[in-house]
Amino acid sequence: MPAPNPAALDFLLTRRSRPAKTLVAPAPTREELAPLLQAAARSPDHGKLEPWRFIVIQKAAMARLADLTEARGEALGKSPEDIAKGRSQFDQGHLAVAVIEVQKQSDKIPAIEQTYAAGGVCLALLNAALAAGWGANWLSGWISHDREFCEQALGLSAEERIVGFVHIATEGAKPPERPRPDLSQITEWVDQ
Repeated sequence: MPAPNPAALDFLLTRRSRPAKTLVAPAPTREELAPLLQAAARSPDHGKLEPWRFIVIQKAAMARLADLTEARGEALGKSPEDIAKGRSQFDQGHLAVAVIEVQKQSDKIPAIEQTYAAGGVCLALLNAALAAGWGANWLSGWISHDREFCEQALGLSAEERIVGFVHIATEGAKPPERPRPDLSQITEWVDQ
């Protein structure tokens, strides 16, 4: 018989990301963030490749990233609304962890599975932060896919890319529940 963990299952059934714009100071300290990163690093990892790494973006770096986002948006011809949305996560951010996918050469593990693993790290970090009592949100957006931003802002190499920015700070306002998927519409049972 399985040994249930009702508290963990209840957490997963009721978890809710906190909009990044509602997060307020304080953000976790290095000591408070370390176990969250450790939990995220325990994500499933086919082939034990560890195709990810973390870049912790602290408050002091947020203005530089906001300004670079605006400059890149202008260079790319983005609308003022897209630029404002892209830079807002840094203008309003207190602490974010950039989860970086690091593609590794492997004869056994395809690149797409490494991408899936890095995405799992984002979700694990988000859930670890929420379980620890922090407010957290996983963001990406156009800026995370812009190669020049990746290189200039975070020094990423050619085989690296941003999977997401997981913003973590104090919950400023509890968000309302939102509609969830209807399992009957997204689940198929195969019995033969």
